Amino acid sequence: MTQQFSWSREGETLSLLGELDQDLLNPLWDARQKAMKGVAYIDLTNVSRVDTAGIALLVHLVAEGKKQGASVSLIGASDNVVTLAQLYNLPEDVLPR
Repeated sequence: MTQQFSWSREGETLSLLGELDQDLLNPLWDARQKAMKGVAYIDLTNVSRVDTAGIALLVHLVAEGKKQGASVSLIGASDNVVTLAQLYNLPEDVLPR
């Protein structure tokens, strides 16, 4: 099965779809400033897998949104995302839900 990752924008929501892993994240990393412009929510409902690189990307996306003056929250964060954030002892405001 081929791994896939994509994203789309609708209003203030950036929706992520597929697997957030190190082999698939480069396109969104490269487009993060443009992708986060005006984003208040990152929807993870359709994310099937997250690795540590995916967590790092989410941290950077939230920080980019804050840098642009937005308050960014995660929607639909899986137990895996929450567990990884806890393992890294990330403060709640780094990946706000």
